[in-house]
Amino acid sequence: MKKVLEKVNQLMDGIFNLLQAYSKIVLLAVVLIVSAQVVSRKFFNHSIIWSEEVALLLMVWMAFISMAIGVAKDIHIRISLFFNLFPKPVQTVVQWLEHIVTLFVGWTLLSNGCGLIKFTLHSTLPTTKWPSFVLYLMIPVGGFYIIYCTILQMFFPKAAEIFKDKEEDDEKEGSEEK
Repeated sequence: MKKVLEKVNQLMDGIFNLLQAYSKIVLLAVVLIVSAQVVSRKFFNHSIIWSEEVALLLMVWMAFISMAIGVAKDIHIRISLFFNLFPKPVQTVVQWLEHIVTLFVGWTLLSNGCGLIKFTLHSTLPTTKWPSFVLYLMIPVGGFYIIYCTILQMFFPKAAEIFKDKEEDDEKEGSEEK
C-alpha cells in the first residue's frame, strides 16, 4: 500500500511541476500576445482579432493554476497579525479551520468548475470558435490541486517544502550570505 501511495504522490508531484512550468509559459505568452496587440494597433493600425480572447483564456488558466501553486507552497494570503499571539492550542485550531476553509474553496472550484464545463460543452467562443469549456478547464484542475495540497498539509505539516523551487532555495541562501 505504501508503494502505491508513493507512486501516486510522484505522479501528482510530476503533474504539479508540469502545471507550474506551464503557468510560467502562459505568463510569457500573455505578455507577448498583449504586446503584439499593442504594437499592431499603435504602429500598423490593425488589431489582432483573436488576441483579447486568447489573452483572457490564458489569464483565467494562469489564475487558477497560480491559486493551486500558492496553496501548495503555503504562500496564499492569510491574516496573521494576531495569530502568533494566540496560545499554541488556539493556533492549532485556527490552522485546522484554515485547512477546512481551503478544502471547501477547492471543492467548490472542483465541483462548480466541472458543472461549468458541462454547461459550456456545446458552445463556442466568439472569435476563435474554440469550445467554450476550454476557458473554464483549469477551474476544476486548480480546485483538485488545492484539495490535494491542503490534505497533504493537514497530515504532513512540512508538505510545502516538497513544492519549493530550487531557484527559491538558491535565492534564500544567496541573501543570507550577504
